[in-house]
Amino acid sequence: MATTPAQLADIPGLIRCETTPPDQLLAQCQEMTKEQYSHQEVYGDYCPIQMYVDCPPEDVFDYLCNINNLDEYTVSTRSFEPTDTPGLYVGWDLLAPDTRIYMRLLPNRETMTLDYHCAWDQGEELWMRYFFRVLPAQEVLGKPGSVVLWVNCHHKYYDKNPYPELAPSPDRIWVGDLWPLFYAGHLAELDNLRRILEHRHAAGLPTSVAPDPEVTS
Repeated sequence: MATTPAQLADIPGLIRCETTPPDQLLAQCQEMTKEQYSHQEVYGDYCPIQMYVDCPPEDVFDYLCNINNLDEYTVSTRSFEPTDTPGLYVGWDLLAPDTRIYMRLLPNRETMTLDYHCAWDQGEELWMRYFFRVLPAQEVLGKPGSVVLWVNCHHKYYDKNPYPELAPSPDRIWVGDLWPLFYAGHLAELDNLRRILEHRHAAGLPTSVAPDPEVTS
């Protein structure tokens, strides 16, 4: 049974055609739309980026699922190796001296979604989350290739290191100090990914040149 207007009547602030005339609805949408937005308004709590990649979606997804490819397209994460914990890897983040980064990849091939769970300094609480989805561009843009969506959320730990005793030095920069630059940094990384994949796809080369570790899907 569908929801009736009476069941929503006591919820303030809803904007629905049943209670808001079309001209008023359009006027409200115009008020909510600005010509300019501050960086904080757009990227304060969430950092979404997206990009078209002229490469088949299955190849893009496979590339992202290979943790060794972070050495290629990311700005600073390098040399991941398996830990004694199944599925957990540890590498280096060159943004800060002597900083270890732990990583777990959680892919879903059916929906072509991939979550990177990671954290600096320790692998027990992987609170840094990077969410990817690869869309077939033919379905959403009407042309071959892929659309890559990438979202990061501003976890409260970005504001304060929850494990300061694990930092290699007390004056080491904290990853959260860089949050205002996340959009630019991630955009550069996504553009790196695009350039690598488009170059190899156009040349008929394998998408990945790094060995492909097993990733549970």
